[in-house]
Amino acid sequence: MAGTKTHDYHILEPDIWPLIGAISALTFTTGMVLMMHDLAAWRIVLGIGVLGLIATFFSWFGNVVTEAHAGDHTPVVQLHLRYGMILFIASEVMFFVGWFWSFFDFALFPAPVEVVDGVTQELFGQEGVIAQFPPKGLEVLNAFELPLLNTLILLCSGTTVTWAHHSLIHGDRQGLKTGLWLTIALGVLFTCIQAYEYAVAPFAFGENTYGSAFYMATGFHGFHVLVGTIFLIVCLFRSYAGHFTPRQHFGFEAAAWYWHFVDVVWLFLFVVVYIWGGWGAPIH
Repeated sequence: MAGTKTHDYHILEPDIWPLIGAISALTFTTGMVLMMHDLAAWRIVLGIGVLGLIATFFSWFGNVVTEAHAGDHTPVVQLHLRYGMILFIASEVMFFVGWFWSFFDFALFPAPVEVVDGVTQELFGQEGVIAQFPPKGLEVLNAFELPLLNTLILLCSGTTVTWAHHSLIHGDRQGLKTGLWLTIALGVLFTCIQAYEYAVAPFAFGENTYGSAFYMATGFHGFHVLVGTIFLIVCLFRSYAGHFTPRQHFGFEAAAWYWHFVDVVWLFLFVVVYIWGGWGAPIH
């Protein structure tokens, strides 16, 4: 019979939002470039891009949720959604590999430096200057104060999001909500502590390779924590709306995977950047 569905795949109807999202992403990046060069109208271009992306997120993701409730997400479709999330996290892993690579490169092959009147200067091509990373005289953060506290906070948040997941699987919706609330609170606390850490750090971004590598690696991780927190907040709102069932809850599962990825990256940052990277330097 013509038109009869003979497969498990969900064929999407034509939708304008992918195109709007692509145009908004281009507008956003254009605004960022204009801002970096301090050119006129960058605020307008950047604002239009941000608003377009937010509208795309709400509308496009809302369509995905509607499709799930309509029963369009068959087991085959759910499997492929999982593949998509796995590939996305894999791309994020490679993103952080680049920052770790740069940090190791600076640490193992540092540029020659000297400190003159308290100012660190990198000296390229000059003989007789000892190369050191971090630069001689640079104070670093104590890894066993705020960074260790943030490590414990993220590890605890990993347990609370796992608790929420297991509660959902066993039909305990109150446990799901409580676990999400605790995870979100811990994520916000982590972000606040890291913001304070940046405020009191004894070195600034761009002064030397150590500061640049430190802020880029930890800063992008902090951004991912912020994104993950928003991801979990959306899941919390959906849980109060009655979404998710023990057998179909990929939206929450994807958020939990992302959060665990953020936790693991931080463990590497804590060991490599804070402990190993600052070894032997004076502590602030």
